[in-house]
Amino acid sequence: MRLAFMGTPDFAVPSLAELIASGHEVVAVYSQPPRPKGRGQKLTPSPVHAFAETMGLPVFTPESMKAAEAVETFRSLDVDAACVVAYGQILKPEVLEAPRLGCFNLHGSLLPRWRGAAPIQRAIMAGDRQTGVQIMRMSEGLDEGPILLSEVMEIRPDDTAATLSERMAHVGASLWPRALAAIERGGATGTPQTGEPTYARKITPAEARIDWTRPAAEVDAHIRGLSPFPGAWFEAPGADGPVRIKALMSRVAETGGGAPGEVLDDGLRVACGEGAVRLLTVQRPGKAAQGADEMLRGFPIPAGTTLTPSSSEPRRGER
Repeated sequence: MRLAFMGTPDFAVPSLAELIASGHEVVAVYSQPPRPKGRGQKLTPSPVHAFAETMGLPVFTPESMKAAEAVETFRSLDVDAACVVAYGQILKPEVLEAPRLGCFNLHGSLLPRWRGAAPIQRAIMAGDRQTGVQIMRMSEGLDEGPILLSEVMEIRPDDTAATLSERMAHVGASLWPRALAAIERGGATGTPQTGEPTYARKITPAEARIDWTRPAAEVDAHIRGLSPFPGAWFEAPGADGPVRIKALMSRVAETGGGAPGEVLDDGLRVACGEGAVRLLTVQRPGKAAQGADEMLRGFPIPAGTTLTPSSSEPRRGER
């Protein structure tokens, strides 16, 4: 089939690789424009953009697919179908109707649960035990189209957004050959979604703060769901004032007992509203992620320390 591919992050790269390996003709790749990155703020192409270039594929990076010029360019490609994976832009009806057979999206949840921008993070943060990947026919509504293929997946107790996303990316990529075969022979009408939808709204900086008044299981899920980005955080006393520290991995501790936010031992076991969590991987500003024990050797947070409560006012720009 003659295809267009639309995707941006690492999560989408295995799908593009699978489409190429399956022998389909990918005539164009669409991705978000290069963005400033790193200390030098150098314009950097997205992971999909970079991979497509290594494969010799033409890449289009319009600021908006709503612009008339972008729509006309897409129409002129004359593709059979478009495969969309975490592209990051809303596609207007003129784009959805341009491919001969339609536009199809790989989504990282079991719809209609977690429609929207952050389904993997929200599933972990909510304490879900299962999730999945699905290919659906795209419609005008937000992730409302009929489902063509699904694969149910377990959310493991030690999963972070990064580990779960990596597994889902590869499982999801493996669905494309079967989905496209069904689409090509006209047998992919799909199954309408049923049940009450939930929405995976975009993660905001303010909600990344750890609320120690919540039960330990919820705090642990919050930390793992936001790891590695943007990273759940707390503040600890430093020589020159509070230091913001990201918590990137944790587990529910066997014992608790203490006021929320109280450090219970010299190994970063922290009391929550119910129970306690053990922080395992942390990151200080300007430093690489490291084990909590390693950080504590150079930045001690002794037992009895009270970490900044979640009720403190957010900093400017975090509201």
